[in-house]
Amino acid sequence: MNAALKELLDLLDLEQIEMNIFRGRSPEERQQRVFGGQVAGQALVAAGRTVPADRHVHSLHAYFIRPGDPSVPLVYTVDRVRDGRSFTTRRVSAVQHGKVIFTLSASFQVLEEGLSHQAPMPEVPAPETLPTFRERMEVIFGPQENDFFRRRPVDLRHITPLTWEAARDPSLTGPESKVWLRFDGELPEDPLLHVCLMTYASDMTLLDTVLLNHGRAWGDKKTMGASLDHAMWFHRPFRADRWLLYAQDTPNAAGGRGLARGQVFTQDGELVVSVVQEGLVRTTES
Repeated sequence: MNAALKELLDLLDLEQIEMNIFRGRSPEERQQRVFGGQVAGQALVAAGRTVPADRHVHSLHAYFIRPGDPSVPLVYTVDRVRDGRSFTTRRVSAVQHGKVIFTLSASFQVLEEGLSHQAPMPEVPAPETLPTFRERMEVIFGPQENDFFRRRPVDLRHITPLTWEAARDPSLTGPESKVWLRFDGELPEDPLLHVCLMTYASDMTLLDTVLLNHGRAWGDKKTMGASLDHAMWFHRPFRADRWLLYAQDTPNAAGGRGLARGQVFTQDGELVVSVVQEGLVRTTES
């Protein structure tokens, strides 16, 4: 297990300071604002710790309200909305500087049998045949960029072009993005942990799909954005330390916002997670 994944697991291990109140922190490496996937993952941890172990999260709906400050702790308060015979509902608020910066509603369910069908998995090359994200970035920006990408907890293998590649070559633009991902280390047998890690990873590349369709890239000084809301549905069990295909597309962009969708498949072709996100995407002309 690499050091970045160990640190992420530590970030997700929230401190409980009251019955329904938890405290989290951000990485030591200070960014301008807290990564949205981190807040969502920590909030889901807080919710899950107030739910019986036999109930598994099947959906979450979240809103990013204010930018998070990475220099101060995040306080998560859990509202135990409902404890039914089959379903449990929790609402979580993340607070900094006395203000709510993020809200999450999550629903948990006891495992049940029922009808089953799914969309087919796209035909894609195996992850082992693809270069790593770091190798792709080194081609674009040179070896000096390696340091940051070496410290990532997730191994990403992009099948489709990166946004920075499409920004340089308009022929590479398109409304779909596909990437293999796997957390870089063996993880414990904890279903909630695997779901929380996928929640973290789901925010890493989804909004990029909107930029890819327009030949834009983060960091080009003409494009800025942020997650606005995020929804996930967890269909079947999975492991975040095994290869997962994240197939993403963008059906719409308008009004300074972009919408992106994602489907997550195991290597065996099982559809395990569906994701939808709307984000702020503001651009200026050169």
